Amino acid sequence: MVEQLTLNQRVQGSSPCTSTTIVLVSLLSAGSAFAAGETVSPPHRADPVHAGIHRAADYIQRSCAGNGRFVYRVNLNTNAVIAPRYNMLRHAGTIYSLAMCEKWSPKARTRAALKRACRFLRKSVRPVPDRKGALAVWSDPKVTMARGPAQAKLGATGLGLIAFVTTEKVMSGTVSLDEMKGLGRFLVFMQKPDGSFWSRYVPEDGGRDMQNMSLYYPGEAAFGLLLLHEKDPTGPWLSTAEKALLYLARKRAGKKAVEPDHWALLATAQLFRVRPPKEPLGATDALLMGHAGQVCRAIINTRARHSPDRREYGCFTADGRTCPTATRLEGLLAMHSFLPAEEVRLRRHISQAAGDGVAFLLRAQVREGKHQGGITRAVRRAAPTDKIFPGSFDERATEIRIDYVQHTLSAFIQFDRLNSHRGREE
Repeated sequence: MVEQLTLNQRVQGSSPCTSTTIVLVSLLSAGSAFAAGETVSPPHRADPVHAGIHRAADYIQRSCAGNGRFVYRVNLNTNAVIAPRYNMLRHAGTIYSLAMCEKWSPKARTRAALKRACRFLRKSVRPVPDRKGALAVWSDPKVTMARGPAQAKLGATGLGLIAFVTTEKVMSGTVSLDEMKGLGRFLVFMQKPDGSFWSRYVPEDGGRDMQNMSLYYPGEAAFGLLLLHEKDPTGPWLSTAEKALLYLARKRAGKKAVEPDHWALLATAQLFRVRPPKEPLGATDALLMGHAGQVCRAIINTRARHSPDRREYGCFTADGRTCPTATRLEGLLAMHSFLPAEEVRLRRHISQAAGDGVAFLLRAQVREGKHQGGITRAVRRAAPTDKIFPGSFDERATEIRIDYVQHTLSAFIQFDRLNSHRGREE
């Protein structure tokens, strides 16, 4: 079954007044960017989304140093003070987007950057004390420049596993299966009996604890485990991930307001990919599908409405930031193809939001200079009388952080991938 929707969206460099029509079409049975046997249409320079993908990918490749470490943060305002911090979660997430890009349009430059970045990430993969066979991605203060002891965060290991599995799909032999299974064992070890997780493992504090639990850690862990399941179907990865998603679904059931958990959407889409739901839906799948729809609706219903004459038009939040729009697009586009046939209205709302959101991100992308392809934190600095933007955005609006670019690149590729299915059907 093919659903075809024509979206008018504004795409440009400095003004949202130039219009282009992008047709968003999806197959209800479509898979992810890593679906087995999928072929991807070659990029076309006249397509603004393709151009945006290439610019973002080039930025990330240029930002990957010889030792594999990314230039984590820059600012178009050369007078801005930049803190010397590094984040291993975002390093791993950037590898994931590069692997998506290599699948979309294979290039030697992309593969070289992937190899360097994975080599840097692997230096942070170490055994977990007193847990035989378990490996984790460690956040070492010597690398992150953060205070406190070395720790293994649930999200960092989940994203590390995502990075390694997706890289292996496009560059076989980069990471061993034993290493990936070691990361999977740590994620299993971090799960509680009810399906929730401990947030981090800190040897100096006695092991597992719940401090600094991010909204996204459970979804990141579940997604990583589901990707590992494709490589090793005999392990406990599928059951652990399903248990995690069921916990989130039960926790949020019946709530009118839920968090924009895009990683849970990505993980749910991957679950339905490796274990397609039967018709009619069983109780477990109905709960998981209902949760995914609940999160999608929450994202759509809370999306900011900006005037078409503002650069913020299409942004999902009131403050004009780019990263929340990109991440929410990732989740919405991942689930779009798996929503039940009767969810026609929700899919249409997702499609409209996606077209506007992608256009907004294209407007936010730097088009020239040494930072070409970067994505700024917000689309403009706040005026003294502007009540929409918090005052702190005056200093950081022009910041480019590697994850702003990474999430935008992933969203662009997912958007284009849905369009590419239309081409193969026609």
